[in-house]
Amino acid sequence: MKYACFAIAFLSGASAFTVPSTPASSAVKQESPSRLSPVFMGRAAAVRAATKGKTDAKKAKTNAYYGKKIIMAVKQGGSSDPVANLQLGMLIKAAKANSVPMDNINRAIKRATEKDAADFTESTFEAYGVGGASFIINALSDNANRCTADIRSAVSKKGGKMAESGSVMFMYDLKGKVEVPAVLDEEELLMAAIDAGVDDMELVDGDEEGTSIVYTDPKETGAMFDAIKAMGLEEGSKMSLSHVTKAPVECTEEEFEKNMAIIDALEELDDVDSVEHNMSN
Repeated sequence: MKYACFAIAFLSGASAFTVPSTPASSAVKQESPSRLSPVFMGRAAAVRAATKGKTDAKKAKTNAYYGKKIIMAVKQGGSSDPVANLQLGMLIKAAKANSVPMDNINRAIKRATEKDAADFTESTFEAYGVGGASFIINALSDNANRCTADIRSAVSKKGGKMAESGSVMFMYDLKGKVEVPAVLDEEELLMAAIDAGVDDMELVDGDEEGTSIVYTDPKETGAMFDAIKAMGLEEGSKMSLSHVTKAPVECTEEEFEKNMAIIDALEELDDVDSVEHNMSN
């Protein structure tokens, strides 16, 4: 059994500083920290609003993605029963793991049984950015022509270039991915994975401080999520399939910003579900 687990770095310790109190007779007048300038308050509010906007947009994108996938599963499987339709059952489990409300799940199932329900198809596009960056663009659409045109336009307008099929994909591995909003203990995770029947896993630091990502074989993604659940960490955890680069590249700050502009433009498209890249910074 192979377990390739990356060590998680812990940063501890902080410098303590003692600020001497100002004598009452001091001529220096200290301003109350609660009195912030209007400019500072406006900037802080703008940052909070922008962060909330991105979070809400990401949540809406996730809900829409699983809604379309559920409709596909019901139509392809010929049943709205998650027990009889195994694909649907797995999607419902994944949707719940990604915090999709049950009301959304039930609406999608009901929508799939209606005669005028759209037929969705999945497609993958490959593209290049700047500084050696590459992208895998995952789309799910009911209009292939519109989807293709929108993606090509978004990439070219931001300075990117569409790639031939297969010219980027071979540089990535498809893996199961479980994101956990906590720093995982390697040994505890290992035991839980064994109990869940997981044969291969890789533990790395998450994109945000205090989080972790566990990669596994795509077929064992559900079992890996069960292991996380058994550890009592189900809340806030997410599972998905992800293309992971075999050869990450580090771009300059300017190149990184340009590539992120391409990604942002793509993620604004309704038909695009996710964009994966090979940038390490």
